[in-house]
Order: sequence, then structure tokens, then C-alpha cells
Amino acid sequence: MTHQVYIGLGSNLQNPQQQLQHAIDRIREIPATSVILVSPFYGSTAVGPGQQPDYVNAAALLATQLQAHPLLDQLQAIEQQQGRKRGPQQWVPRTLDLDILLFNNEQITSERLQIPHPHMTERNFVLQPLHDLNPDLALPDGRSVQDLLSKLDRQGLWAL
Repeated sequence: MTHQVYIGLGSNLQNPQQQLQHAIDRIREIPATSVILVSPFYGSTAVGPGQQPDYVNAAALLATQLQAHPLLDQLQAIEQQQGRKRGPQQWVPRTLDLDILLFNNEQITSERLQIPHPHMTERNFVLQPLHDLNPDLALPDGRSVQDLLSKLDRQGLWAL
């Protein structure tokens, strides 16, 4: 069975645009997975406490035969290969952040994975690229990405 998956990409270290492009190239190498569409890249102000560089964000639509957790393993391996350091702190600069935002129309909650991504509805830098990929996209609970995006402030987000 082929699954339709939307992922979010972000980076704010070591040439972020190049980090995202390299990640997309690596995602194309994941077994039984195809990259269908990639959104434009956006610049965004970092979220969270403290000062850190601006981010570059995008989204991609994948078709995969992998289940959600094996796909997560593949994405985290790409993050690690591109220098991602995981630790207890949440709001830190990173070379690469790859998040599964939506997996088919499923809701998944496990220790390692929550789909839909728990904060995606609050983040213009996630919703705008998703809207670019599919203006009619809706979350499993029926809320449309377009409606959620229309309720957010667009400050701190710019096209690259």
C-alpha cells in the first residue's frame, strides 16, 4: 500500500537552503519512497526563547510504502548524517529538522511520533508550504490548512 505523507523541513545552520536541498536529495534515496512535490523555500524567524539565526522552511509531499515509524527512522538518519544533534533542549539551532506532519489521514500517537504534528496548526512556516503543495489539504479532524493559515499572522515569514 502506498501512503501519502507530508513532511516539514527546516534548517538554520550551515547554509540552510543547501541543507534543505541536500535533505530532499537524500529523501529521494529512501527505499520505496518518492518525492512527489516540494514547496518553495521560506525564510522564517526562529520560534522559542533566546536568540538564534532565522530558519529556512519548506514542505514536501511523499509517496511511500513505508509505515510511519520506519519512515521516521529514515528521516532521523538523514538528520543525523547532516549534523543534527539531539538533546534535552527543544528550542535550539539545527542543521536539519525533518518532521512527519501528516501521514495519509491518520492520527498516530506514540512515544516517538505524533501525527498530525502537534504544533503545526500554530506555525505559518509549516502551513504556508503545505498550502502551496495542496490548497485543499485538510487535517484528519477536517480543519482545512487554508482556514488555519488565514487565522495566523504572516509576520516573520518571507518567500526566498
